[in-house]
Amino acid sequence: MKSLLIKDTTVSERAQIVREALGADGDCEGIDLSDMYDDYIYGLKELAEINREFSEKHAGAVVAGELMEQREQKQCLY
Repeated sequence: MKSLLIKDTTVSERAQIVREALGADGDCEGIDLSDMYDDYIYGLKELAEINREFSEKHAGAVVAGELMEQREQKQCLY
């Protein structure tokens, strides 16, 4: 497997890496993930740094939101 580091890839290769990783739909919970990876594509931040920053900022947010929705739905059923 080829290195994904900025120093080992070109801008077009990084753009292709992001497209392939995200698949056809680059939207998750209202966040445009393709924009999120622009800093990687343009050589400003490594993938690991972007992913770490995202995790630190959003850790538990999606799970917590889903749990609240489940609780609200159950309350309506009883």
